[in-house]
Amino acid sequence: MNLNNLLKTTFLSGFIIFASIMQSFAQSPVEMHGRLKVSGNQIVGEHGNPLQLMGMSHFWSVWGAEKYYNADVINWLVNDWKIDLIRASMAVEINGDGNSNKGWMNAKDHQTALVETIIHAAIDNGIYVLIDWHTHKTHTEEAQEFFGYLAAKYGQYPNLIWETFNEPVDQSWEEIAEYTKAVTSAIRPHSENLIIAGTRRWSQLVNEAADNPLPDKNTAYSLHFYAGTHGQELRDIGDYALSKGVALFITEWGTSHADGGRDMLVHKEKAEEWIAWALERNISMANWSITDKMEASAALQPDAPVTGGWDPEKHLSESGRFVREQIISINTKKYNW
Repeated sequence: MNLNNLLKTTFLSGFIIFASIMQSFAQSPVEMHGRLKVSGNQIVGEHGNPLQLMGMSHFWSVWGAEKYYNADVINWLVNDWKIDLIRASMAVEINGDGNSNKGWMNAKDHQTALVETIIHAAIDNGIYVLIDWHTHKTHTEEAQEFFGYLAAKYGQYPNLIWETFNEPVDQSWEEIAEYTKAVTSAIRPHSENLIIAGTRRWSQLVNEAADNPLPDKNTAYSLHFYAGTHGQELRDIGDYALSKGVALFITEWGTSHADGGRDMLVHKEKAEEWIAWALERNISMANWSITDKMEASAALQPDAPVTGGWDPEKHLSESGRFVREQIISINTKKYNW
């Protein structure tokens, strides 16, 4: 080997080693941003700069979808889909035969264990996790018990975000506000982490919250949309809320109609309009949902493996393939992955 070739080989070997070392020291999303907080109408990291998270939401933790509540699925979503956010959508008052069909009200240990599995996996992977009290009804004392327990146990971790009420439906904003204050009082002795408050009409009327915001300074408000049903009118409501100085977080969105997509139609162009709107405003998003149910919003085909390892063409739905591509594109640029 002549000198030039030797130098080239040595340089190449050194570069590969250096790249490998740098990769091993690459920051995770949580290492990069730290504990999240509200600043004006933006959610920022400890560095003070606005950020936008892009990830996935689990389906209700019942009816068979809980089979995807495991660390292998989170590992796969982080490594293959490049998510920086996961949402654990714990069913609250669902009742039925067997623990797998019962919500927290009737199977506390089972449901809490599912959520803790996702919390541990999120911490291990350095991503953020939404702890979602997934219900349409007000259960104040029960929510205080649930969030108080988890805040005392995990409140020191910057990964956790507290989503205190998935989708209020019939409650007034005044009722939702009083409920959220009560739940916040159970969280704050243990955790200063970001709280996401539900808003009226399936977490859409963020304008009402903006006109009468909660006193807690580290609370943002959830805005939900389904691309086949909701369009510019709801985005205008979101813009109004931002103009009033509150921060928004899209804790749930779908590519389908609001019923989850029983017609199996996926509205990609309308979803792209929403994604562009959210990116321009640094609003984080969690897509509904990780399940193999036969509906358009489900990311997986029936009987997709319960441990990840999903082949896009074989195991992902039309929506799943679209959302995966969106997350990879957005987060790869964001983190320089």
